[in-house]
Formats: sequence, C-alpha cells, structure tokens
Amino acid sequence: MQNFINKIEQAGELIRIKTRVNTELEIAELADRMSKQPGGGKALLFENTGTDFPVLINALGSEKRMQIALNVNDFNEIGEELEKMFKNLTSPKKGFFDKLKMLPELASLSSYMPKTVSGKGQSQEVIHKNPDLSILPILKTWSRDGGKFITFPQVITKDPITGIRNIGMYRMQMFEKDLAGMHWHKHKVGARHFSEYKKLGKKMPIAVALGGHPALTYAATAPLPDNIDEYMLAGFLRKEKVKMVKAITQNIDVPAEADMIIEGYVDPQEDFIWEGPFGDHTGFFSLADWYPKFHLTCITHKKDAVYPATVVGIPPMEDAWIARATERIFLAPIKLSMLPEMTDMNIPDAGVAHNLTLVSIEKTFSGQAQKTMSSLWGAGQMMFNKMLAVFDTDVKISDYKQAAKTVSENVNPENDLIFMKGPLDILDHSSSKFAYGSKLGIDATLKYDEEKSNSETLQINLKTVEIDILQMKKKYSEIKEINDELLKDGISFLFISMEKTKKQHVKELAEQLIQEEGVRKVKFLIFVDFPVTVFDIEQTTWIFANNIEPMRDCYIFKSQSETEISHLAIDGTRKRADIDNFKRDWPDIVTSDEATINLVDKRWDEYGIGKFIPSPSVKYKHLIMSETAVVE
Repeated sequence: MQNFINKIEQAGELIRIKTRVNTELEIAELADRMSKQPGGGKALLFENTGTDFPVLINALGSEKRMQIALNVNDFNEIGEELEKMFKNLTSPKKGFFDKLKMLPELASLSSYMPKTVSGKGQSQEVIHKNPDLSILPILKTWSRDGGKFITFPQVITKDPITGIRNIGMYRMQMFEKDLAGMHWHKHKVGARHFSEYKKLGKKMPIAVALGGHPALTYAATAPLPDNIDEYMLAGFLRKEKVKMVKAITQNIDVPAEADMIIEGYVDPQEDFIWEGPFGDHTGFFSLADWYPKFHLTCITHKKDAVYPATVVGIPPMEDAWIARATERIFLAPIKLSMLPEMTDMNIPDAGVAHNLTLVSIEKTFSGQAQKTMSSLWGAGQMMFNKMLAVFDTDVKISDYKQAAKTVSENVNPENDLIFMKGPLDILDHSSSKFAYGSKLGIDATLKYDEEKSNSETLQINLKTVEIDILQMKKKYSEIKEINDELLKDGISFLFISMEKTKKQHVKELAEQLIQEEGVRKVKFLIFVDFPVTVFDIEQTTWIFANNIEPMRDCYIFKSQSETEISHLAIDGTRKRADIDNFKRDWPDIVTSDEATINLVDKRWDEYGIGKFIPSPSVKYKHLIMSETAVVE
C-alpha cells in the first residue's frame, strides 16, 4: 500500500490532507466531490482522522491510478496476456518437444498461486486480542446511512468441505466494538459457504483483509468463476504470488502484506441483525434488511498501516473506474471461453454495472445477437444484467451517440427486442419481486433476410421532424419537459418528464403522443418523473435504467401500415403502491445533507485541495423525496 501511495504521489495523482477531518460524513463528502471531477480527480490521503491511521480514498478512481495499481499502460495488455496463455495451453501438442516448450508457461502459472508461509506477516506486526473497531477510522458516508461501514474489505471465507478459498467484497456495518454485519447477497460465494457451515452446525471462520497491494483489493471485486482463488488473480496481475500466513485466532489464512486484518466468525445458528440502509453504487439506498452477525476475535495491523475506504453513490465514482478495468481485462476470457464472436464490451457509468451493457460481435449468421444475449445472461455476474444491447463490430460502442444512432437505425421495436425472466441484482429496487424479474435484449445489428419482419423499419430523416413542445405541454398538462435535441443528430429518442397521477398513465400518454404528427416519426419515448432533468441525458439514463422492469415497463406499439414505424415507450418513473400496485419499499436517491455540504464549503480552504469544487449533491437535491432512505 505504501509503495502504491508513493507511486501515485510521484505521478501527481495524490493529495495529502493534513488538517483534521471527521470520519463521519466529511471525508465522504470530499471524496464525492473529488471523484466526480473529469478523469476521476485525485486520490485523497487524510493524515489526521482522530485515530492512529490515515484514510486513503478514491485510490483506484482514475484510469491512471488503476494502471499503476495493476502495473500496465493499457488494461488490454492483461487481456492479451490471458488470451496468449490460454491459446498456448490449449493448442494441440504434436510431440514431446512441443509439450516440453509448455514447461515455462506452466511454471509461470504456478508462480501466481498464493503460498502459505510460516511465521507472522507484516499484517500481524501489531496484535489486538481484545478487538475494538473504534480504533479504525471507519466512515459513515451518507447522513441517511444506518451507521458506519467498512467499504473496501477483502472478505476471506473457505468452503468447509473442499477448503477452497473465496475473497469477496461485502460491506460491513459496525454495531459494537466487536460486532459487525456481514452483508453478502444470496448469490455470492460467501453466502454459499455460510449455508454449508449451517448444514454442518459449525461456526464459520472469516478474516477481513484491508489494504496491501491494490491488486488484492481489485481481485476481491473481480467476476471470477466459482472455485478460482481471487488471490491467484492478484498474483497474476502483479507478477508475484500473494504470501499468506495463519490468522491469530481463526483457522484461516490471511495475506501477509495487508495493512489490517480483522478476524472473527459468523455463527449460522444465531439470529441475524438488522443492517442498513446504505447509500449504494446504484445511486439509490439499499434498504435495511436482515444479515448475519460477524463477531470479532482479533484485529492485527502493520505498524504504519493505512486504512483504505471507498464511497459509492450517484455515478460516476471510484467504482466506475474499477468496472472499466474489469471490462477490458475480462473481455478476452469471455471471448475464449464462450463467445469467440464478441469483439468489444462497454458498461456505461449510468448503467451502474448491472443495469446496462453494450457489446459488439462479428456477426456471421441469423440469430447471433440472441445467442450472445443468452450466453451472457447465463455467465457469472452477467446474470444480473437488466438491459443488453448487441451491435455489429464496426460500431464504436464507447461512443454513446453512435451507439444510440445505430439503435435508432437498426432496431424495429416490434421485432428486435427480446424479453426474458431471470435473476436480478439484490440492489435492483424496481423489480416487483426481490432479486427476480425481467431483462431486455436489444438487437442493434444489421439484419439478415431471415431476421427481418414483414414491416421493416422505415428510415426517417429525423432532422426534418418538428415537434411543437409548447403546444404539447399545453395539450397534455402532465408533460413538464420534452428533450427532442437528439433528433437533430439522427437519434430517434424523446425524453419526457411528467407528473404521473393515475393507473396506466404512461401507457395512455404514450398512445396519445404517437398519434401526434411529429412524435409519430420517433421510435423511442422514455418517460421519467418530473423533476428529473431530461436535458441531462446521463442523469435521465441513470434514473430510468434503475427504475424499470422491462416486461412490466416497456410498451411496444406496432406499426399500422408499411408507411409507419413501430414505437417503444419506456416507463422510467417511480413505481408506487397507489398507482402501480407496487408492493416493495422504494428507496430514495443518495445525497449529502445540507449540514455536511455547508461544513465542507466553509472549511474548503483548510483542506489544501485547490480550486473549490461544489457538492455534486446540489445538482440532485431537487430529486430527493424523503428524509429517510425510504420513499413513503
């Protein structure tokens, strides 16, 4: 960790803050302001936290810092190395000498495997057998959070039957000096290990590593297949095996070089604890629920340990840069293992990892886009994806205007949209059922004859389309704003904010609008609640992608003749009990409170950060609906 801090400081990527800063809300507000700067801003090292430990935050929050962390100049280098290794290992070997040539490759692979060594590690230089979480600078990140949370943990568990290790990143709420919550979702490996211990009637040993080489932290977030040790990936990324040592009080190994280790156990026979809410990476709160209790038995740390933290909320933030690295690193394994036709993948920030993904393929046969969707929705964490758009390889999917224009030109809503049901992310608040709902696939590839419908999409010169917005707002009083600016770029999208007041209101309004002269030439109508700022497309995309369950909220209007186009209306409004018969609690968006914003504004010159950065929360405060995390 210290080596990494030195490297990013030399690269001009770190700001040290020497003035005393509160771990409750103040650090997180500063990190939020910094992380939303162009390029991700700088990493912040808070040297005066009221504890013995400095706090490092936004450490992985830029392309440059992620590259330094993983020791590459381009994330594609890692994917290319994986691809070359895979091909070498799996190619046919004709003779003895061909097989002999593989020995260095096999030796290289073995050198990445974690290795348990005797004695104590640097992470155990100081030992607290009477553990007290209050010695650590644990952050409270948002005023409506349920408390203080450890946000960058490497949670180490092992299968009680096979002994295979897993490292996951599950937030941990602090309740008492020796008690925390263990927030693993039911789809995660840690939760599966917990179930195995429960069957055996045994307590589950757990260790939580904090810090160390940043590749260790990154590996805990990586979407690896089950039974692949994340610390092996860390070894591969940094070209040095991770040394492990025995924990002091639990039968589990821990990384020798981590800055801190928290040891403890979960008792599967014990009642769960009410954990949360927490301002999460979706930009909405994940609401309080029951999770296992984690009992501390020991805390160890380096003498000069640094406490790593992250803050998540409305994108883009630090986690967006981690996702971009993952997108590049894991493209090659996906191609090699199941989709050789895939040429690129892009996860937009506004899609918060699981809501929206774009991929491109080298298309050679009919139905290939649908095959791609099925494969990805069945692969690891991609099973949580809610909207997946597939393009031809010549489309630059990182250029969102080009991608949107391609969707406009190539997608016939009545023919090229695929709906299916399946698992959704635990944090998806819009599905009618918890962690289960529908997905939308968009085939934006050029169609072969077999794929074309009888009423193929007409190509309309959108630049000649005129919509009298003032007249529309006058005629339909529920409409507050219409953004038709994309039509000028040949992109057939309208963004509409409205006040929803009755059942089926969005569908009814869409039916009326597509009869209007200008709107009838537009394919895609996206509705959100007023006062969402529809002229901020990033904000609108983030909101509607979070708020939809595709089968329930997508309305397809088929063309009535060969001279008309079909339409898709998307209901991206909040779902309510009274209007939508929505039975689940709806979370509010994540923002700082006025007191914290004012405090940081007032103290700005004390921090030595440079030019004043206003709070991002000011931009979103008009969207706040509740004083708590739950919208009543």
